[in-house]
Amino acid sequence: MVLFLVLVLVLGAFGLLVAALTTANTVWAWISVVISVVAAAILLVDWLGSRRRRTPVDTPAPLDTAALGPIGAPDIERIDPPPPVDPPAGPDVVDLDQEQEPAEEATDAADLLVISDLRVDVRVLDERPRYHLTRCGWLGSRSSIALPVAEARQLGFTPCAHCTPDAVLATRHREGRGPKRTEASE
Repeated sequence: MVLFLVLVLVLGAFGLLVAALTTANTVWAWISVVISVVAAAILLVDWLGSRRRRTPVDTPAPLDTAALGPIGAPDIERIDPPPPVDPPAGPDVVDLDQEQEPAEEATDAADLLVISDLRVDVRVLDERPRYHLTRCGWLGSRSSIALPVAEARQLGFTPCAHCTPDAVLATRHREGRGPKRTEASE
């Protein structure tokens, strides 16, 4: 209802403003301004009144503590977890120490400069962060993928501390034994 009244007042003020512009009579313009101010005042009063009428939504209902019972006496029976069961020993069981990822090799800055240009292949495992030499004992019989060491580094793989591929490949390259593109077998 209030919005309808404000709409009528604004339309009337607009009509008076058009009349003032077409007739060059300033009285109509001043009446238009007064009607606009009255419409704004009505909106403001309505907005303030609606804010006071609103009840806060976040006010929680009072808590009935008598219905909760004595503190520390739960209604639910406590159930202890079952004791841990040792896994059976056998050939199917995977040794967790063998599955643990080896640490990252601390690569010397000079070695890193040499490694970044090499096209020697290293081995990577799917879903594992390290790259390895083919002879790495940690790889064992796991299925691995050959990648050039520079590409492995670009893809975010890091060197294995067990077989130290960066140190081995950089040393081999400095000694002149590093071929342009081979499988890193040592």
